[in-house]
Amino acid sequence: MEQVRLGKTGLKVSRLCLGCMTYGSPKWRSWVLDLEQSKPFFQSAIEKGITFFDTANVYSVGESEVVTGHWLREFAANREEIVVATKVNGPMGRGPNEKGLSRKSIMAQIDASLSRLKMDYVDLYQIHRFDYEVPIEETLEALNDVVKAGKARYIGASSMYAWQFARMLAASEQHGWVKFVSMQPQLNLVYREEEREMLPLCRAEGIGVIPWSPLARGYLAGGREKPKEGNTERARTDEFSPRLYYTAADEQVVDVVGEIAKERGLSNMQIALAWVLRHKAVTAPIIGASKLGHIDEAVSAMDVQLSDDEVKRLQAPYKPKPVLDHA
Repeated sequence: MEQVRLGKTGLKVSRLCLGCMTYGSPKWRSWVLDLEQSKPFFQSAIEKGITFFDTANVYSVGESEVVTGHWLREFAANREEIVVATKVNGPMGRGPNEKGLSRKSIMAQIDASLSRLKMDYVDLYQIHRFDYEVPIEETLEALNDVVKAGKARYIGASSMYAWQFARMLAASEQHGWVKFVSMQPQLNLVYREEEREMLPLCRAEGIGVIPWSPLARGYLAGGREKPKEGNTERARTDEFSPRLYYTAADEQVVDVVGEIAKERGLSNMQIALAWVLRHKAVTAPIIGASKLGHIDEAVSAMDVQLSDDEVKRLQAPYKPKPVLDHA
């Protein structure tokens, strides 16, 4: 497994990141795997050289962090060999201060995350979305203090508008606070809107890019002619995918992915992930796995080299979409 720098930092991460939203409590989502069901996925990932793991406090309302921490302690021989990322923003209770990016929330949530993970620090602490109700200076100073307290090594961000991210980077520079080292946007063959502004900004600023949903929540893997179809529980129950995909142009993209996969004797997943891995801005895509074979396929996709002609075919049907609402 190739290890690469995260942006312009000295931190090395595996070329693939295992997304841990799938692991936690099925009480949160029916497709989520519990502690024992999750075990072989962490074991397989580490055996295959994956050292980068991404979760969030809001996944299974904290239980994903419990499961992630449990199995990483079991299978990672050395804490310094792995890179653990989690996120803050989503609601963790009914109280008005149990969500968002206020100083009060951030300080409480980092301690809660570390307690669930049973770790002294996380390598990457990310804001899950932009918070319109909190001044960015309050958020940035709190994150700076989290790093200075040794509770996080680096900070990152997730989906927002490029102008918002640029403002935050500039404010950190102005005040001498710790700056974001990574961005986690959506990027896949049927959602490429971040190519216009966010990805060029990240490349210009030396920001690592760790895309979520590189397979469009499994849609690009094929087997779905309409929403709530597919060979996984998540595909059959996903309420979010129909808001993002399933346009006529999207279906054409999926058809081309299938054609090239058949020509190459590969799976749709390998072709779609190979396109993301080929992207110049991308550091490490975040892969989800609810079947053990998903990890094997993702790792094998790293060896797939798409020709320029294949890339043109894959990209040709794409039609611009409204930018994902980051509010």
